[in-house]
Amino acid sequence: MQRVMLLILATGLFSLAGGQQGALTSNDFARFNTGLGDPTVIKATGNALADHGMKELAIDRETRIAQNQFFSHKIEVTGITNQKSSGRCWLFAGLNILRPRMIEEFDLAEFEFSQNFLFFYDKMEKANLFLNQVIDWRSRNPNDRELTWLLQHPIGDGGQWNMVVDLVEKYGLVPMYAMPETYASSHTGDLNDVLSKRLRKAAAGIMNGNKTGMSIEDAHQIREAALQDIYRVLVLTLGEPPQSFTWQYEDKDGDISKPKTYTPVEFARQAVEANLDEYVYLLTNPLQEYFQTYEISLDRDLFEKPDMFVLNVPMADLKQATLQSVLNDQPVWFGCDVGQQHLGDDGAMVMGIYDFEALLGVDISLTRSEQLLFRESIPTHAMVFVGVDVVNGKPRQWLVENSWGTERGRDGYWTMTDAWFDQYLYGSIVHEKFITREMKTALTGQPVTLPPWDPMYLMIKGK
Repeated sequence: MQRVMLLILATGLFSLAGGQQGALTSNDFARFNTGLGDPTVIKATGNALADHGMKELAIDRETRIAQNQFFSHKIEVTGITNQKSSGRCWLFAGLNILRPRMIEEFDLAEFEFSQNFLFFYDKMEKANLFLNQVIDWRSRNPNDRELTWLLQHPIGDGGQWNMVVDLVEKYGLVPMYAMPETYASSHTGDLNDVLSKRLRKAAAGIMNGNKTGMSIEDAHQIREAALQDIYRVLVLTLGEPPQSFTWQYEDKDGDISKPKTYTPVEFARQAVEANLDEYVYLLTNPLQEYFQTYEISLDRDLFEKPDMFVLNVPMADLKQATLQSVLNDQPVWFGCDVGQQHLGDDGAMVMGIYDFEALLGVDISLTRSEQLLFRESIPTHAMVFVGVDVVNGKPRQWLVENSWGTERGRDGYWTMTDAWFDQYLYGSIVHEKFITREMKTALTGQPVTLPPWDPMYLMIKGK
């Protein structure tokens, strides 16, 4: 038997890797090396990459210099916000949609809502939702697929448009001065770590107690104790939300108003003109049926509210609704994969701004369907459209208000080409008056609920 094995090895019919086809061999590496191509090109490119980042060398100069800042229509906006080291883009983008109305209504030079105010309640609501869900699932195995996902994401910063609507409706709004930013609100990593640990401790208590016959009343006592601790941590790190405040302002002419006291809910009624429930989340996913509604379990922060609800439509329909909104001076909240093909120094989101294929000699392109199905791209950031350049009836590029401060982009504003829109934009929030009759009919249909591992879930939930 030993002689037979030696013969097989000698003839190359059996590899030391266990005989599996596909194992790397020295012959493979020799072939790869031969396939490198021109040694001079390999050497020069390798020398350049030894001291520079790939993105720096991959910038396509012709594409870069071809960009301009012309927009045929701009919505009048003032000021750029900064979420800093936090994942609150959805909240900043939501409040940035409401801000222009305040500036116009009171003839202000500038204005900013307190993001920290709603962020406080967002954390409390997410903690409550998590704990209630653990109680509901307390009999499940900790390795259950849904429960595992829940335990992995107890209280992140991320959110959606429905969360903006629900938080404003329940808790109201306050101006920035009434609850300003703190270090923890702008740098959320440590805060999220502490809150997650406390919530998982409560989850362990609830699930371990369930094994010994703990009553549901006792489980809710664990929930109450955890929420008390969460509240304490948030007051210490974010500050205590005001129950009322006095607002006084100076308009563009220098006239100073009389001071007036508001509750946050009263202030929100004055600040928000439209019914936020009249806005529709349009998504475009070629992997799923168009003109069908979808919802995602637990994609909310208020326990008593419904999950995120979206309508899947073709890209052309989403774009037309978005365009009509901007042309009618209605800013548009949208979700996209901001990490793809963007040049921060120029504030440019442009297809081909990085030519990795030319630099590295490899093809890394995927279709829109492929990038979704194979998890290459999902929405990672929310921003606001505040302008568009229309040429021959079609959008050429879009003006974007970001929430990364004035140091990035062009004083905080970005330019998105229409081709980039087609490839990496996934959803827009528009008022129902800008959608078609077919869309309105589709909104009345029964939504399909998808599991967390479906690509559509990632499109709605985001990073």
